[in-house]
Amino acid sequence: MTDETSALLSPPDEQPSPEEVWDLVMEPTSPWFDLRLGDLWRYRDLVLLFVRRDFVAQFKQTILGPAWFVLQPLLATLMFTVVFGNIAGMSSDGLPKVLFYLSGTILWQYFANCLTNTADTFRANAGIFGKVYFPRLVVPVSIVISQFLKLALQFAIFGVFLLYFLARGSTVHLTSAAGLLPVLVLIMAMFGLGSGIIISSLVTKYRDLFYLVQYTVQLLMYTTTVIYPLSAITSPKLRLLILANPMTGIIETFRAGFLGTGSISPLYLGYSAAAACLVMLVGTILFTRVERTFMDTV
Repeated sequence: MTDETSALLSPPDEQPSPEEVWDLVMEPTSPWFDLRLGDLWRYRDLVLLFVRRDFVAQFKQTILGPAWFVLQPLLATLMFTVVFGNIAGMSSDGLPKVLFYLSGTILWQYFANCLTNTADTFRANAGIFGKVYFPRLVVPVSIVISQFLKLALQFAIFGVFLLYFLARGSTVHLTSAAGLLPVLVLIMAMFGLGSGIIISSLVTKYRDLFYLVQYTVQLLMYTTTVIYPLSAITSPKLRLLILANPMTGIIETFRAGFLGTGSISPLYLGYSAAAACLVMLVGTILFTRVERTFMDTV
C-alpha cells in the first residue's frame, strides 16, 4: 500500500467542517435538571418580539386602548373604597382609602395577570409550537415582561396620587423600605411565572383546570391584605392563613415603604422570597419536561 493510499484511508486530523458543528442538540431524553436556561439569552430578540406582540395586541381594536392599563386599577380601587371602605367601614390603617386600596390592587393585578396569562401557554400557542422550534419558556417570560410594563404605568399613577396626598399634608410618608421595590417586583414576577407555568404544564392534560384557576385567583385575593390591613386581623388562626399567602408579605412591605404603615418583617419577606424561588424552580423543571411531549396531548 502506497503512502498516498494510506493517507486517504487514515482518519483525518483536521477539525470538522462548519456544516458538522452543531450549536443545538435535541435529544429524546435528558436529565431532569437540564433546563437550558441559556437559550433564553440566545433568543432574547424573540423575547422582545413577543413582549411587543403581547403589549400591542392586548388592547388592539379597543376604543380606549392603553388607557385600560390605568382604568382597571382605578375602577377596582373605586369599588373597594365604596364597598369595603365606606359601606362596610373596614379599616385602612389610618391611610387615605384611595392610596390603601390602590397600592394593594396594582400589586395583586400584576401577580394575577402573570399567573393567568402564562397558565395557558401551551394550549394558546400550540399552533406556533408545532411548526418551529424555539425555547418554549420564551413565551411565558415575555408575558411577565409585558405585564411589568403595565405595572410600571400603573405605579406612575400611584405616584401621582401619592404626591397629591403628600402635598395635602396627609400622614403618609416614605421609608427606607421603599428601596426594596425592585426586590418586591422580582419576587412577584418569579411567583407569578412559576405558578403559571406549573398550571400550564398541567393544562396540557386537564384543560378544565385553566378555567378553575381564573376563579381561584380572584378568590385568593381575599386571603391577602389587599382590602384590609394585617393589623386588623386579631384571630391567630386567620392571621396565620393570611400570612401563608406569599403576596401578603410583599403588599405589607410595599405599604410600609411608600405609605409608612404596614407590618414589615424580614421573616414575612423572606418567606415570600423562599416560596417564589421554590415555585419557580418546580415550575421550570416541570415546564421543560412537558414541552418535549405536550404536542401529543394538546
